[in-house]
Order: sequence, then structure tokens, then C-alpha cells
Amino acid sequence: MGRTTRTVAVLAALALAGGIAACANGSGSGSSAGPEVTLSLVAYSTPQAAYKKIIKAFQGTPAGKNVKFKESYGGSGDQSRAVESGLKADIVAFSLEPDITRLVKAGLVAGDWNSGEHNGIVTDSVVVIATRKGNPKNLKTWDDLLGSGVQVITPNPFTSGGARWNVLAAYGAKSKNGADKVAGVTYLASLFPHVSVQDNSARASLQTFVGGKGDAMLAYENDSIFAQQNGQALDYTIPDDTILIENPIAVTKNSAHQAEAKAFLDFLFTPTVQKIFAENGYRPVVQGVGGPSFPTPPGLFTIKDLGGWSTLNKDFFDPAAGVMAGIEQKLGVATSTSPSPGSK
Repeated sequence: MGRTTRTVAVLAALALAGGIAACANGSGSGSSAGPEVTLSLVAYSTPQAAYKKIIKAFQGTPAGKNVKFKESYGGSGDQSRAVESGLKADIVAFSLEPDITRLVKAGLVAGDWNSGEHNGIVTDSVVVIATRKGNPKNLKTWDDLLGSGVQVITPNPFTSGGARWNVLAAYGAKSKNGADKVAGVTYLASLFPHVSVQDNSARASLQTFVGGKGDAMLAYENDSIFAQQNGQALDYTIPDDTILIENPIAVTKNSAHQAEAKAFLDFLFTPTVQKIFAENGYRPVVQGVGGPSFPTPPGLFTIKDLGGWSTLNKDFFDPAAGVMAGIEQKLGVATSTSPSPGSK
């Protein structure tokens, strides 16, 4: 399983200066030593805080001193479709591989985007069960979420990459890593009637949950850590059986600033930046960044264990015939995948 057994973490907080807000409006530091360029980063919703710090750090390097950024964040699927439909992007950072694959098929990302040392994966995470502080309903397992009156928050899997990870974490856990598909699908059909709100992104679901709705939330581990770091009264449990989340990144083929975009991409895999990711709750893909460890669940499994994205995307997330389309339609939930260019 390769990287699934990694135990990685972060050293104490980096000494990063203020002023990161300038990155969001494209007012990053410049220099008269060379022409300024602006890179468009189109990303899924949850790593926004991390990228603010990372962009600031990059602009403090020789490669980044004349680089400004335009940033767009939203549901991973929505963001991928927006780029496919014309939203400008130099770098795309999504929740899951199929959202990159869509752009490969559209001729916007090179087919060898995942050929490097880390296979195009910039961060890892796992799916967790988040609860109110103190876990008053004692919700720790997948079966607990089916209890009478339990309300669960998870995003819409037809807009959010995080939601797809949640679905496949639940499916894999209850199907014994795909060995009993019927059991896994039956569990999903029982779980989703408990889902009271399906937002369009993982970060929107977090906002819904901390706003008071739901008893439990299926979430990225990093999003739960982010909430705790920001003073939210939230606890989370890592189920014994859960999925390794692998977040891909790529430079687009039509970027007008290939050299600068590639330099930024390379910067993301340095120990300095992997520490920043870890500080924001992500499991780094670079070994030996130090600090406290992330626990490895005993039953951790991967997308490959379940059959791979090509098969899973078709079987579960086809908007007309997939497993989740059938479940959602019975509940009256939209399965539309229309793009939303420029979504934040």
C-alpha cells in the first residue's frame, strides 16, 4: 500500500510574516528585477488557508519574488468543470484524481501529470467522523451514524470531491474493501436518509456543521483540525476502517507562464511547504518533516483497493446511472454537474 503506512507530521509553527491577504487580490510582492506575472490557482475549497501561507512563502523566494496570484476556491468537481468550460487556470489543485483526469481528456493537462516521484499527489488525509465537543451522542463508528434521530452532514457528491471520498470511505468500510459490494451499497442507502444538508463543498459543510446543524459530519481530517485550530467546539474520531485521501495537483498545458507555474509546483514538495500543509492538518507526502505524528488507522485502505477511480467514478458517481444518483434521486437531491465558472 506504499504511502498508506506513512506517519508524518509537522514541526512547530513556521515564522511567517503577515500580509498574506494581499495574495487573494493579486497584490503580492513584486520587484523591478524582472517582469511580474500573475498565476491563476484554481483549487478545491479546504486548502485555502494553507495556500495563503504557501503563496506568501513562495513570494519570498527568488523564483517567486515577481509572481502574483489570482485564487479561486470551491467544490472540486465544480472547479474542474469550470476550468474545462473556460475558467483560466495555470495550476489546478483538486480533491481527487478524476477532476484532473477530466482536464487531461479536455487537452488542458498533460497526460503524464502524475509521473513524478509523488505521482502528482501533493497532500494526503483521511475521512473522519466529526461531532460536537465531547461527542454527546457517542458517535464513533459507521454503524453509529444510522442511529435513530442521528443527523449527518456531508456535501453533495456531484459537486464536491470531499463528498466522494466520504461516500467511498463508508462504502469501503462496510463492503470489506469492496469484497461485498451489496453490503456497502446497502449501507449508503441507509446512511443518506440521515443526511440533513448536502452543501456544494466540504468547506461549506463545515460551516453548516459549526453553525449548529447535524449531530455528526463526515469530513476530511484536515478540515476537522482546521475547525479546532479556529476555536470551533468540535471533536473527531478516525474510524478503524477509513480511506486514504490523496489530493492531486497539476500545471495546465495552456498556462502562459509555464516556468513560474512549474516553479510553484516544485515548491509545494519542499519540506518547508509540506510543514505548512501539516500545520493545516494535511498529511504530508514528503517523509521526515518531523513533529507529532498522525495516527494510522488499522483498517486504512486506498482507492486502488476498491478498484480504482475509473471504475468507481462510473459505478458510483455517474449522474444518470451511478449508485449515488439512484440514492440521491429517491431523496429528491440534485445530481446536476453543471459548471460554475469562477466559483469561490
